[in-house]
Amino acid sequence: MTRRRNPTARQVRLGAELRKLREAAGLKAREAAALLGADSVQMSQIESGVAGVSETRVRRLAAHYSCSDVELIDALVAMATERVSGWWEKYQDDLPTPFLDLPELEHHARYRWDVDFLHIPGLLQTEGYARALFAFVNPEFPASDVERWVEHRMKRRTIIERPDPVPYETLIHEAALRIRVGDRAEARAQLVRILELSGAGHVTVRVIPFELDGFGGAGSAMVYAAGPVPQLDTMVRDSPSGPVFVDAAAQLTRYRTLFRRVEAMSLEPGRSRDFIHRLTKEL
Repeated sequence: MTRRRNPTARQVRLGAELRKLREAAGLKAREAAALLGADSVQMSQIESGVAGVSETRVRRLAAHYSCSDVELIDALVAMATERVSGWWEKYQDDLPTPFLDLPELEHHARYRWDVDFLHIPGLLQTEGYARALFAFVNPEFPASDVERWVEHRMKRRTIIERPDPVPYETLIHEAALRIRVGDRAEARAQLVRILELSGAGHVTVRVIPFELDGFGGAGSAMVYAAGPVPQLDTMVRDSPSGPVFVDAAAQLTRYRTLFRRVEAMSLEPGRSRDFIHRLTKEL
């Protein structure tokens, strides 16, 4: 059993889900380890994502944990055995680990939701918008570093541009559409880009207008990535040190509900396109 120096968020999540199943079965780590012919240290390494686990062992543990959810078990097996060498790996010497975990999460997502109030969501950003944003927030960065961050962000758009795109729905507040992160020309180019993408069948853009009455959801910004089964969904929130992954069941339920509430108060896609088109005329 090979130990990993820096397990990915996906590997850590697999271990955490196996631990949840063990705890639900009322077993101690040493008891579960005995089922594998291992010891409690090895079990701890598996459950923390530091050590890998085979398909046989995942299925054996699930059986002893009396887990009958076939779809969940199959999803955990896929997490344990899939070997994806993604484009994000070439940035491992340049960017913090959470920024490598995010595109891997997106790569495996069944669908993606965004809610944003102050910035255009990353998957919709133009190069110019992303460049102006990174340069402003990180004035100490040399131009070469800014370009690396911009390149990484543009690569993330792969999930909605590839032949088998991920269904994507985003709710964007009027404030984010109006704030000029770059100059007037770049602001217009960004709006045009949103209009172009919103014409794709797998991309849905809804606008939250200023004039909306009774809207108290301005604190509900989120990135939500659906897993192969709902138990493996992930909500991502921003922090000063980068994205933070949230997978507690109660929190996932809360954010799914919040998304639907904000969605219900947003403009329909057709009206949203008309709204954005009118904004382009003002620039």
